[in-house]
Amino acid sequence: MILQIVSLLLLGIIAIIILIDVIPMLKDWFGRIHIGRYTDKNIWNQSITNIGVKWLNKTPKIKVTDNTRLVAIDMLKGNYTKSAIQHWQEASLLLGLAEYLKDSDGNAVKNEIKKFLNSKFDRNGQWINKPQHVDGAILAYAVMKLGFIDVDKYKKALDYTWEMIKEHIGEDGTVGYRKSMQSYRYVDTIGFICPFLISYGTKYNKGECIELAIKQIREYEQYGMLNKHYIPSHAYKMTNKIPLGLYGWGRGLGWFAIGLIDSWNELPEGNEYKSVLEESVKKFAKAAIRFQQENGCWNWTVTRGECRADSSTTATLGWFMLNASRIDSISAECLVSVDKAVNYLMKVTRRSGAIDFSQGDTKDIGVYSMLFNILPFTQGFCIRIINYINTKNM
Repeated sequence: MILQIVSLLLLGIIAIIILIDVIPMLKDWFGRIHIGRYTDKNIWNQSITNIGVKWLNKTPKIKVTDNTRLVAIDMLKGNYTKSAIQHWQEASLLLGLAEYLKDSDGNAVKNEIKKFLNSKFDRNGQWINKPQHVDGAILAYAVMKLGFIDVDKYKKALDYTWEMIKEHIGEDGTVGYRKSMQSYRYVDTIGFICPFLISYGTKYNKGECIELAIKQIREYEQYGMLNKHYIPSHAYKMTNKIPLGLYGWGRGLGWFAIGLIDSWNELPEGNEYKSVLEESVKKFAKAAIRFQQENGCWNWTVTRGECRADSSTTATLGWFMLNASRIDSISAECLVSVDKAVNYLMKVTRRSGAIDFSQGDTKDIGVYSMLFNILPFTQGFCIRIINYINTKNM
């Protein structure tokens, strides 16, 4: 009798483990039935925005590993997801919804955002769980982009974010990805911190923040970009300035694009660095357009046509091109690029409104995920793109 009970328990455990692996696969299979049927941009906008609102307070966990078998073991070991990954997912959704609210009353959306803010900040406007890594800065930036709130209410959290970034500054005067990894400079960091630094520095008259953002971008341009082609490597080593990882990693281009274009946007007209960044915007736009595929996407390795398309790269570079189109000398080609990117993204949107086929989280310098699935980060930038288009009547 005892043996039978033990056998049943073991069978139950095995069944649960198998189901943990199988259910996500089945959900993906069902979710991809009739994928890409959207043809009307307004309907697509509403559909992807509804998912963005739903995910803001229940953000899907993004896997750290690429394992699709025995996932339960990763969960037990705490290797399934990390909070730092969630920061930039949540930030992207918030940025997208902030853009949506520019052209819509959206009381239900505002209520979800207020709920989100109450889960992140206390009554004094300080972080409830203070970010320990620079990933948190892009979330602080997203909060600053919310036009319907009093941003000063969260000044303690913003001040903390600035102090946290300062703690990551290395001997060269630029910001490291982690305190424990000061011998490297990552392209991700440009997207994480530079828009926040310029927005915060401009609002609170802190010139040193703006100077740091500009230095971060220009140092990367000097040591982390491929000569003649102007695309970033994943990172570079501080001691010898040798580039590391892959030139042309798609989301690496995306992180550089976000950091550059949002920084340029945040600089007020007349600022001494506005024209400096504008030249970089023009160079990067021309470089990135050369690698856009005929179907409108950018691949996860942008330099190889044989690689898989990556929706996260396409969404972030689409946002970049949309904003870069304000520059007269490159406007026409950027607008064509945006239109192609949006049409592609519509074709990889599930019936539910979730945008599919984004590359998973990166494991290390030069070690990239081969899983392509939904990603809140991509969702947020798609919402941001289509609502910017609507707001500007483009």
